[in-house]
Amino acid sequence: MKTAFATVVLVALGVAAVPHVKRADTIDDATVLNFALTLEHLENAFYSGALAKFSEHDFRKAGLPKFARGRFVQVAEHEAAHVAFLSGALGDKATQPCNYSFPYTDPKSFAALSQAIEGVGVSAYTGAAQFITDKSYLTAAASVLATEARHASWVASAVNKYAGWSGALDVPLGLNQVYSIAAAFITDCPSTNPALPVKAFPSLTVTTTRYSPGKSIALEYTPASPIADGTALWVAFYSGLSASYAKLEDGKVVIPDDLRGQVYAVVTTSDSAVNDGNTVAGPAILLLEFDSAGKLFH
Repeated sequence: MKTAFATVVLVALGVAAVPHVKRADTIDDATVLNFALTLEHLENAFYSGALAKFSEHDFRKAGLPKFARGRFVQVAEHEAAHVAFLSGALGDKATQPCNYSFPYTDPKSFAALSQAIEGVGVSAYTGAAQFITDKSYLTAAASVLATEARHASWVASAVNKYAGWSGALDVPLGLNQVYSIAAAFITDCPSTNPALPVKAFPSLTVTTTRYSPGKSIALEYTPASPIADGTALWVAFYSGLSASYAKLEDGKVVIPDDLRGQVYAVVTTSDSAVNDGNTVAGPAILLLEFDSAGKLFH
Protein backbone atom coordinates (compact mmCIF):
# COMPACT_ATOMS: atom_id res chain seq x y z
CA MET A 1 0.00 0.00 0.00
CA LYS A 2 1.02 3.64 -0.18
CA THR A 3 1.79 5.15 3.21
CA ALA A 4 3.02 8.49 4.54
CA PHE A 5 6.48 7.02 4.22
CA ALA A 6 6.05 6.30 0.53
CA THR A 7 4.45 9.66 -0.14
CA VAL A 8 7.30 11.61 1.44
CA VAL A 9 9.96 9.59 -0.36
CA LEU A 10 8.30 9.64 -3.76
CA VAL A 11 7.71 13.38 -3.61
CA ALA A 12 11.37 13.92 -2.80
CA LEU A 13 12.62 11.66 -5.59
CA GLY A 14 10.18 13.01 -8.13
CA VAL A 15 10.92 16.74 -7.91
CA ALA A 16 14.60 16.97 -7.04
CA ALA A 17 17.17 18.44 -9.38
CA VAL A 18 20.40 16.49 -9.74
CA PRO A 19 23.35 18.28 -8.10
CA HIS A 20 26.63 18.53 -9.95
CA VAL A 21 29.32 16.24 -8.59
CA LYS A 22 32.81 15.66 -9.90
CA ARG A 23 33.26 12.10 -11.13
CA ALA A 24 36.22 9.86 -10.41
CA ASP A 25 37.33 7.26 -12.94
CA THR A 26 38.61 4.69 -10.45
CA ILE A 27 37.39 3.24 -7.17
CA ASP A 28 39.84 2.77 -4.31
CA ASP A 29 39.35 2.51 -0.55
CA ALA A 30 39.52 6.28 -0.02
CA THR A 31 36.87 6.78 -2.70
CA VAL A 32 34.54 4.26 -1.06
CA LEU A 33 35.03 5.86 2.35
CA ASN A 34 34.26 9.29 0.88
CA PHE A 35 31.15 7.83 -0.72
CA ALA A 36 30.12 6.55 2.72
CA LEU A 37 30.98 9.91 4.27
CA THR A 38 28.77 11.65 1.71
CA LEU A 39 25.84 9.59 2.98
CA GLU A 40 26.77 10.11 6.63
CA HIS A 41 26.90 13.88 6.13
CA LEU A 42 23.39 13.67 4.68
CA GLU A 43 22.09 11.62 7.60
CA ASN A 44 23.81 13.90 10.10
CA ALA A 45 22.15 16.97 8.57
CA PHE A 46 18.81 15.17 8.37
CA TYR A 47 18.67 14.32 12.07
CA SER A 48 20.24 17.48 13.45
CA GLY A 49 17.91 19.66 11.39
CA ALA A 50 14.74 17.83 12.38
CA LEU A 51 15.63 17.69 16.07
CA ALA A 52 16.38 21.40 16.05
CA LYS A 53 12.99 22.05 14.46
CA PHE A 54 10.72 19.71 16.42
CA SER A 55 10.41 19.66 20.22
CA GLU A 56 9.37 16.87 22.54
CA HIS A 57 5.91 18.42 22.55
CA ASP A 58 5.80 18.30 18.74
CA PHE A 59 6.64 14.60 18.76
CA ARG A 60 3.95 13.81 21.34
CA LYS A 61 1.38 15.95 19.52
CA ALA A 62 2.09 14.01 16.32
CA GLY A 63 1.16 10.78 18.12
CA LEU A 64 4.64 9.27 18.21
CA PRO A 65 5.75 7.17 21.22
CA LYS A 66 6.97 9.18 24.20
CA PHE A 67 10.45 7.70 23.88
CA ALA A 68 10.77 8.52 20.16
CA ARG A 69 12.52 11.89 20.28
CA GLY A 70 15.02 10.78 22.90
CA ARG A 71 15.96 7.78 20.80
CA PHE A 72 16.24 9.95 17.69
CA VAL A 73 18.67 12.12 19.64
CA GLN A 74 20.79 9.01 20.20
CA VAL A 75 20.56 8.11 16.50
CA ALA A 76 21.70 11.64 15.65
CA GLU A 77 24.69 11.20 17.97
CA HIS A 78 25.58 7.98 16.15
CA GLU A 79 25.46 9.71 12.76
CA ALA A 80 27.67 12.53 14.03
CA ALA A 81 30.09 9.91 15.34
CA HIS A 82 30.11 8.19 11.94
CA VAL A 83 31.00 11.50 10.28
CA ALA A 84 33.82 12.10 12.76
CA PHE A 85 35.10 8.54 12.39
CA LEU A 86 35.20 8.56 8.58
CA SER A 87 36.56 12.11 8.44
CA GLY A 88 39.34 11.11 10.81
CA ALA A 89 40.23 8.09 8.69
CA LEU A 90 40.36 10.20 5.50
CA GLY A 91 42.16 13.21 6.95
CA ASP A 92 42.56 16.06 4.47
CA LYS A 93 40.97 13.88 1.75
CA ALA A 94 37.61 13.90 3.53
CA THR A 95 34.61 15.23 1.63
CA GLN A 96 32.73 18.11 3.25
CA PRO A 97 28.97 18.37 3.86
CA CYS A 98 26.69 19.58 1.09
CA ASN A 99 23.52 21.65 1.37
CA TYR A 100 20.34 19.61 1.72
CA SER A 101 16.58 19.86 1.46
CA PHE A 102 14.33 17.32 3.16
CA PRO A 103 10.55 17.19 2.54
CA TYR A 104 9.35 16.42 6.07
CA THR A 105 6.76 18.81 7.51
CA ASP A 106 6.19 17.34 10.98
CA PRO A 107 7.62 14.65 13.28
CA LYS A 108 5.52 11.93 11.66
CA SER A 109 6.77 12.61 8.13
CA PHE A 110 10.28 12.95 9.56
CA ALA A 111 9.99 9.47 11.10
CA ALA A 112 8.68 8.07 7.82
CA LEU A 113 11.59 9.56 5.90
CA SER A 114 14.02 8.33 8.55
CA GLN A 115 12.90 4.77 7.82
CA ALA A 116 13.60 5.32 4.12
CA ILE A 117 17.00 6.92 4.57
CA GLU A 118 18.20 4.32 7.07
CA GLY A 119 17.08 1.53 4.75
CA VAL A 120 18.99 3.07 1.87
CA GLY A 121 22.03 3.44 4.13
CA VAL A 122 21.98 -0.28 4.89
CA SER A 123 21.78 -1.11 1.17
CA ALA A 124 24.55 1.39 0.42
CA TYR A 125 27.06 -0.14 2.83
CA THR A 126 26.08 -3.66 1.78
CA GLY A 127 26.59 -2.87 -1.89
CA ALA A 128 29.83 -0.91 -1.44
CA ALA A 129 31.57 -3.59 0.65
CA GLN A 130 32.78 -5.38 -2.49
CA PHE A 131 35.00 -2.42 -3.40
CA ILE A 132 36.93 -2.25 -0.09
CA THR A 133 40.29 -4.02 -0.16
CA ASP A 134 41.81 -2.99 3.18
CA LYS A 135 40.51 -5.41 5.83
CA SER A 136 40.61 -2.81 8.61
CA TYR A 137 38.45 -0.45 6.52
CA LEU A 138 36.11 -3.33 5.70
CA THR A 139 35.72 -4.15 9.39
CA ALA A 140 35.03 -0.50 10.18
CA ALA A 141 32.42 -0.30 7.42
CA ALA A 142 30.77 -3.47 8.73
CA SER A 143 30.60 -1.90 12.19
CA VAL A 144 28.84 1.17 10.80
CA LEU A 145 26.54 -1.03 8.71
CA ALA A 146 25.45 -2.97 11.79
CA THR A 147 24.46 0.24 13.56
CA GLU A 148 22.63 1.58 10.50
CA ALA A 149 20.67 -1.68 10.34
CA ARG A 150 19.71 -1.30 14.01
CA HIS A 151 18.51 2.25 13.28
CA ALA A 152 16.43 1.09 10.30
CA SER A 153 14.83 -1.73 12.27
CA TRP A 154 14.08 0.45 15.30
CA VAL A 155 12.45 3.25 13.30
CA ALA A 156 10.35 0.84 11.25
CA SER A 157 9.10 -1.23 14.18
CA ALA A 158 9.16 0.82 17.39
CA VAL A 159 8.21 4.19 15.88
CA ASN A 160 6.30 3.49 12.65
CA LYS A 161 4.79 0.18 13.88
CA TYR A 162 5.77 -1.89 10.85
CA ALA A 163 8.07 -4.89 10.47
CA GLY A 164 11.70 -4.19 11.34
CA TRP A 165 12.92 -6.06 8.25
CA SER A 166 11.91 -6.82 4.68
CA GLY A 167 13.01 -10.45 4.75
CA ALA A 168 15.94 -12.72 5.50
CA LEU A 169 18.36 -10.79 3.27
CA ASP A 170 18.86 -7.08 2.58
CA VAL A 171 19.28 -5.44 -0.82
CA PRO A 172 22.82 -4.46 -1.91
CA LEU A 173 22.47 -1.37 -4.11
CA GLY A 174 25.08 -0.12 -6.57
CA LEU A 175 26.93 3.16 -6.06
CA ASN A 176 24.98 4.97 -8.78
CA GLN A 177 21.68 3.60 -7.51
CA VAL A 178 22.39 4.87 -4.01
CA TYR A 179 23.55 8.25 -5.25
CA SER A 180 20.43 8.57 -7.42
CA ILE A 181 18.34 8.33 -4.24
CA ALA A 182 20.61 10.55 -2.14
CA ALA A 183 20.74 13.21 -4.87
CA ALA A 184 17.05 13.88 -4.29
CA PHE A 185 18.00 15.55 -1.00
CA ILE A 186 21.20 17.34 -2.09
CA THR A 187 20.91 20.88 -3.46
CA ASP A 188 24.60 21.66 -3.99
CA CYS A 189 28.06 20.61 -2.78
CA PRO A 190 31.41 22.38 -2.25
CA SER A 191 33.42 22.55 -5.46
CA THR A 192 36.49 21.43 -3.52
CA ASN A 193 34.99 18.05 -2.57
CA PRO A 194 36.88 15.00 -3.86
CA ALA A 195 35.52 13.39 -7.01
CA LEU A 196 33.24 10.37 -6.61
CA PRO A 197 32.66 7.55 -9.14
CA VAL A 198 28.92 8.21 -9.28
CA LYS A 199 26.20 9.62 -11.47
CA ALA A 200 22.50 10.06 -10.80
CA PHE A 201 20.00 8.26 -13.00
CA PRO A 202 16.77 10.01 -14.03
CA SER A 203 14.21 10.01 -11.23
CA LEU A 204 11.40 7.46 -11.22
CA THR A 205 8.06 8.35 -9.63
CA VAL A 206 5.20 6.05 -8.70
CA THR A 207 2.03 8.02 -9.41
CA THR A 208 -0.48 5.38 -8.27
CA THR A 209 -2.02 6.51 -4.98
CA ARG A 210 -2.34 3.04 -3.44
CA TYR A 211 -0.41 -0.04 -4.40
CA SER A 212 0.16 -3.64 -3.36
CA PRO A 213 1.73 -6.82 -4.77
CA GLY A 214 -0.17 -8.24 -7.73
CA LYS A 215 -1.58 -4.83 -8.65
CA SER A 216 -0.63 -2.46 -11.45
CA ILE A 217 1.15 0.83 -10.76
CA ALA A 218 1.80 3.81 -13.02
CA LEU A 219 5.32 5.19 -13.37
CA GLU A 220 6.63 8.54 -14.58
CA TYR A 221 10.18 9.32 -15.68
CA THR A 222 12.12 11.28 -18.29
CA PRO A 223 14.94 9.28 -19.92
CA ALA A 224 18.35 10.91 -20.15
CA SER A 225 18.30 10.22 -23.90
CA PRO A 226 15.53 9.19 -26.33
CA ILE A 227 14.55 5.52 -26.34
CA ALA A 228 14.27 3.96 -29.78
CA ASP A 229 10.79 3.00 -30.94
CA GLY A 230 10.03 -0.63 -30.30
CA THR A 231 12.47 -0.97 -27.40
CA ALA A 232 11.02 -3.23 -24.72
CA LEU A 233 11.19 -1.82 -21.21
CA TRP A 234 11.15 -3.73 -17.96
CA VAL A 235 10.98 -2.90 -14.28
CA ALA A 236 13.43 -4.68 -12.01
CA PHE A 237 12.11 -5.00 -8.46
CA TYR A 238 14.99 -5.47 -6.00
CA SER A 239 14.28 -7.52 -2.88
CA GLY A 240 17.00 -9.37 -0.97
CA LEU A 241 19.84 -10.56 -3.19
CA SER A 242 17.75 -10.93 -6.33
CA ALA A 243 15.50 -8.97 -8.64
CA SER A 244 12.13 -9.82 -10.16
CA TYR A 245 11.36 -8.48 -13.64
CA ALA A 246 8.02 -7.34 -15.02
CA LYS A 247 7.30 -5.77 -18.40
CA LEU A 248 6.52 -2.06 -18.50
CA GLU A 249 3.67 -1.34 -20.89
CA ASP A 250 2.16 2.10 -21.50
CA GLY A 251 3.85 3.38 -18.36
CA LYS A 252 2.33 0.69 -16.14
CA VAL A 253 3.70 -2.45 -14.50
CA VAL A 254 2.35 -5.14 -12.18
CA ILE A 255 4.17 -5.54 -8.85
CA PRO A 256 5.20 -9.20 -8.38
CA ASP A 257 3.00 -11.07 -5.89
CA ASP A 258 5.73 -12.22 -3.51
CA LEU A 259 7.37 -8.89 -2.67
CA ARG A 260 7.34 -7.51 0.87
CA GLY A 261 9.01 -4.69 2.78
CA GLN A 262 11.27 -2.02 1.31
CA VAL A 263 11.63 -2.72 -2.41
CA TYR A 264 13.56 -0.77 -5.04
CA ALA A 265 12.24 -0.43 -8.60
CA VAL A 266 14.38 0.39 -11.66
CA VAL A 267 13.26 0.87 -15.27
CA THR A 268 15.65 -0.95 -17.60
CA THR A 269 15.95 -2.29 -21.13
CA SER A 270 16.98 -5.71 -19.79
CA ASP A 271 14.71 -8.48 -18.57
CA SER A 272 17.42 -10.36 -16.71
CA ALA A 273 20.41 -8.26 -15.57
CA VAL A 274 20.43 -4.56 -14.68
CA ASN A 275 23.61 -2.53 -15.12
CA ASP A 276 24.42 1.16 -15.36
CA GLY A 277 24.34 1.01 -19.16
CA ASN A 278 20.80 -0.36 -19.47
CA THR A 279 19.22 1.60 -16.60
CA VAL A 280 16.61 4.07 -17.84
CA ALA A 281 15.37 5.53 -14.52
CA GLY A 282 15.27 4.89 -10.80
CA PRO A 283 15.46 3.53 -8.25
CA ALA A 284 12.07 4.34 -6.79
CA ILE A 285 11.24 3.03 -3.33
CA LEU A 286 8.13 0.96 -2.68
CA LEU A 287 7.06 0.12 0.86
CA LEU A 288 4.98 -3.05 1.02
CA GLU A 289 4.27 -3.27 4.75
CA PHE A 290 3.14 -6.48 6.43
CA ASP A 291 1.98 -7.52 9.90
CA SER A 292 3.29 -10.19 12.29
CA ALA A 293 1.33 -12.86 10.42
CA GLY A 294 2.92 -11.82 7.13
CA LYS A 295 -0.27 -10.24 5.81
CA LEU A 296 -0.09 -6.93 3.99
CA PHE A 297 -1.50 -3.82 5.62
CA HIS A 298 -4.40 -2.31 3.70
